[in-house]
Amino acid sequence: MSERLPLSALLAHAENGGLRRVAGPPTAAWDAVTIEAGEKDLPESGDGRLAILTAGAPPTTWQQDAMLRRVRDRGFTGLALPGAADVDAGAFRLADRIGLCLLDVVRPVQLAKACWMLIEARDALTLNRVRKVAQSFEYAADDLGDLLGHLAANLGTGVALVDATGVLQEAGGHLGEELHAAIRFESWIDEAAIGEWAAASVRVDSPGRSGLRLVLFGRGLGEAQLQSLSVAAEVAMPAVAARILIDEVAAVNDVAASSGLLRDFVDLRGAADAEVERRMAERGWRTGGHHIGFRTVARGRVDPFSLLRSISGGLVAIDAEAHATTAGRGISGWLSFPEAPGPDRVERAVAALRELHLGALRDFAVATGVGSLQGGREGLATTLDEAGDAARIAAARSATGWFVRVDSLGLEQLLLAWTGNDTFVPAAESLLAPLQESGGDLLTTLSAYLDHESGIAATATALGLHRNTVAVRIRRVQELLGIDMSDPEARLALHLACRAVLPR
Repeated sequence: MSERLPLSALLAHAENGGLRRVAGPPTAAWDAVTIEAGEKDLPESGDGRLAILTAGAPPTTWQQDAMLRRVRDRGFTGLALPGAADVDAGAFRLADRIGLCLLDVVRPVQLAKACWMLIEARDALTLNRVRKVAQSFEYAADDLGDLLGHLAANLGTGVALVDATGVLQEAGGHLGEELHAAIRFESWIDEAAIGEWAAASVRVDSPGRSGLRLVLFGRGLGEAQLQSLSVAAEVAMPAVAARILIDEVAAVNDVAASSGLLRDFVDLRGAADAEVERRMAERGWRTGGHHIGFRTVARGRVDPFSLLRSISGGLVAIDAEAHATTAGRGISGWLSFPEAPGPDRVERAVAALRELHLGALRDFAVATGVGSLQGGREGLATTLDEAGDAARIAAARSATGWFVRVDSLGLEQLLLAWTGNDTFVPAAESLLAPLQESGGDLLTTLSAYLDHESGIAATATALGLHRNTVAVRIRRVQELLGIDMSDPEARLALHLACRAVLPR
């Protein structure tokens, strides 16, 4: 049982002989096709068929008009021949008027074969598609995108890898949002159509990622073409799934290498190391210039590699050179600028990092910290340390949306859990320096005062001092530090700072 062949399906076919419509109705369709050398060889009754001629159009205008009229009078509703695009404009108007679809074709025999496949031989069409898929695998593919490109080129259709959220990768065309929305993700094989566009898709069996589909799509596809694409998609799917696995293994290995390199760099604390510098240069990691570090950590169970994959796509949109890799139970990264960025550019970069964080929160329980702008190799190490500290603060700050920036902390930078790291201790020493410069008694008194829950009498007893002496010293501490001792967070910051600076 043959199906009616619409012009749109014929134009969508990859091997249609270089076909294009030059005049006549764009919605023409045919039940059968006749191919002959010249117009005189056509049968007397065209019966709504498409006529394909291997000879070109006659040279003069009156001969062209006469040929079109005779073909239409015989009942043909379509005429394809070489050189049709070059006939007189009057012939175009005549074809429009008499309802004859006039087509220009470079290779008439190939067009006839395409018509035969689309009307009579669906199995042959499907086998041809499968052959094209097999040919795609004959070319070495560097990655998944390369493989999709080979499939698109050989099939002459669009090819996409999608999940329920949208298009992940595509080649040979753009899969529109409406067509994507029409795909049924619960089905093994699915065929969907929206307007002139149609798609055949198959579920991708990937051990590393779920919810993926391979989609073959195009414009003007007929029923037979769509069915053949369904088979082609099913045949291509195992190779696509294998390529995804290969790419993911390579990506995991690369991330492991980059994670180890970042760890080696951070352990140097800004010191120079020729081997580490060489490895960083090979990876394209800039240590010169200016940097803003960031760190995103898990607040629950999170796969760092999945988190990195989610965030990496957004980093490319930031107006800076961006790098990131896994580090422990999260990811660490930084933005680099060849020249010192102005305040506006810094604020835009931090705002972009915040947007990335908010996007990640939709799928992961994470907290993000951002370091300050720093210069050079030592500055990169510093801002990465700051970002780690800020991330630990952010993990306990739902009020800030689990996002903290070191530049906005001030005293709150000292509200870290006791760590004794190179970011915490210098900040504590800097905060308490005015007390150290006054001889040390004020610092000792402050520490005891905070240890005894801000009790004057308990502090005096512990130090063997008069209560008035303790009260005077605490007032002096407040004057020197400019801190409101009635603020609970200020007291906690000072308490942690004292523990960091004084020997226990």
